[in-house]
Amino acid sequence: MQCPSPTVNRPFNPKRIQPIITQAICMGILVVALCLATISTGRASDPTILPVAFTPGERLTFELKWTIIPAGEAVLEILPLEHMAGRNAYHFVLTAKSNAFVDVFYMVRDRIDAWADTNLDQSLLYRKKQHEGDSRRDITVSFDWDEMTAQYINRGTNKREVGTPIPISSGTFDPLSIFYWCRSVDLAVNKQIQRAVTDGKKHIMGVAVIIRKETVTVPAGTFETFLLEPELSQVGGVFEKSPDASIQIWVTTDHRHLPIKLASKVVVGKFTGELTSMTGTALHNH
Repeated sequence: MQCPSPTVNRPFNPKRIQPIITQAICMGILVVALCLATISTGRASDPTILPVAFTPGERLTFELKWTIIPAGEAVLEILPLEHMAGRNAYHFVLTAKSNAFVDVFYMVRDRIDAWADTNLDQSLLYRKKQHEGDSRRDITVSFDWDEMTAQYINRGTNKREVGTPIPISSGTFDPLSIFYWCRSVDLAVNKQIQRAVTDGKKHIMGVAVIIRKETVTVPAGTFETFLLEPELSQVGGVFEKSPDASIQIWVTTDHRHLPIKLASKVVVGKFTGELTSMTGTALHNH
């Protein structure tokens, strides 16, 4: 749904822009743009793995805005380690919700859970529960590493869909776990990183480039960061309709590569997310 930026003659209507905000949350915070940005025939790079970038108990909170209008909050957190498919597993969670003002028009309560082995070699399970307005979706992507396949199932109240298992390559991640894999590898200016990823419907290679170093100030403090820009050549939705669309993600230059800020530019305006608080990490301000 298209919606122009708010003007004096055209009042702000959260119901019209909320679907775009929701997509930007997922694309930006999770670096889903990096994961699902482009189909490539190249093989995944083999970057240097750094010391542990994160541990269970980490919790990062972001303020979300559309242009200058507060829209909601997103939280990234790592729950206690679990045992799954015979392996020790990380449990990653993203929650995103609209604020009280937007709730009046179009309430959003989304949660994504992802499990990956603690060596960060591959995904084990992915689940996305979406409650947006009157729509509810309950999506599961299961991974069968013996058969080298992933299967998509949606058990939502509005639509039920059981996908045919699709082939995947060794080391494939889901759209949330890939973000944490990105944090664990060595980053440097002008370097390109890529890794196989699947949402259960397609299996592709995500690509991003580290553009430069920048000092960034957000509500949580001032940080030295790398600016990453995912490729958007194959991204659908609102990004496909915006010839000059872009996504920028700032992560700290230390080995934890914590996300500090994101910005998404599309034809209908600009979306931003800024880190407001963090617990469970020893990140140092500069």
